[in-house]
Amino acid sequence: MGALPAPGIVASNALARAVLSPRFTSDTVDGHGRPNCARYFFLDPGAQHFVADWDRAVTITTALLRAEAGRYPNDEALRELIGELSTLSTEFRTRWAAHDVRVHHGGVKSFDHPDAGPLELTYQPPDLPLSTSEAHSLTIHTAEPGSPGEDRLKLLADLAATPAPRPQRSAAAPTDRRDRAVDTSDSSQ
Repeated sequence: MGALPAPGIVASNALARAVLSPRFTSDTVDGHGRPNCARYFFLDPGAQHFVADWDRAVTITTALLRAEAGRYPNDEALRELIGELSTLSTEFRTRWAAHDVRVHHGGVKSFDHPDAGPLELTYQPPDLPLSTSEAHSLTIHTAEPGSPGEDRLKLLADLAATPAPRPQRSAAAPTDRRDRAVDTSDSSQ
């Protein structure tokens, strides 16, 4: 596992970043801008508004963490995450004490997205041949065809494909170093 304790997001596409934008813009992201689901759910107060069934989400997340702790008992980053959550979150401590374990599989996630509204997505890790020491998994999220979720997912795809507006620069301000006049004369003369 190494530097990114489960359940962290190691890689994502633009649509995933749009769907999970509250996680990516949270103060709980790591120094590289990568969100960690457990840290977000337990330490960001906004998570309770983003995830439709927060109680279920944090219970599952804790059980997944417990499973990862069993698989990787010597993973320092994972132990640090569990220690951080245990110290800072009563909700985490209570769920951790239940000793529930869960293996990651498919299901349905419901969000109240700040830009798209209610969004229900089915998620499923594909059946890929993995080694017994695999540390990462791929999860695919889809919306039911013809559903409001599909329309909202398309809206988020459009938003993700639209570049953010760049700040306007003053006409007097140069836009890069090559546009600046440089005085190379010797002022000591």
